[in-house]
Amino acid sequence: MDKDRFWGLVEDARASVDDTVADPDGVADALTKVLGAARGEVIVGFGTELARLQVESFRWDLWAAAHLINAGASEDGFDSFRGWLIAQGREVWDAALAEPDSLADVVDEDRPEGFEGFDGEGMLHVGSHAYKNLTGDEAAYWKAVDAEAPDTPDVPAGEEIDFDDGDELETRLPRLAALYLNA
Repeated sequence: MDKDRFWGLVEDARASVDDTVADPDGVADALTKVLGAARGEVIVGFGTELARLQVESFRWDLWAAAHLINAGASEDGFDSFRGWLIAQGREVWDAALAEPDSLADVVDEDRPEGFEGFDGEGMLHVGSHAYKNLTGDEAAYWKAVDAEAPDTPDVPAGEEIDFDDGDELETRLPRLAALYLNA
């Protein structure tokens, strides 16, 4: 599956969700249904492209943005944040990869009580759920995707950022730092 088809499927799913920023799981559910009508190789292609995007976005600057926005981000939390980012669609994705500070235009600066972060973990499992619903064999999905997907690097791309250094975060991500650094 190519990038355009991947994003077309995401946009189709997004069209059925009122607020993708707050409801990435709604996008994941809609996307699971869309993929559920596809052939197995299409679902695997979707999963392979998703894995490629996860590798492409495994970057220090984007992780620093996730850290600010979510008041911290473990490696698993960063994975889930990138799932949330995919649920926002191609335009937001491309802008965030070009300039992570652009996410200041997307997120709400207020963190309500009980805030658990901008988390799109469900987006990371869309393909496996759709494939399992179609074939009953989730393990075959992961085997097929792993055979085609690029390996995740051991360290993020780009220049390392110290998430505990407020001055560095203000320099690299001034708009997000203004919203969240001392929140």
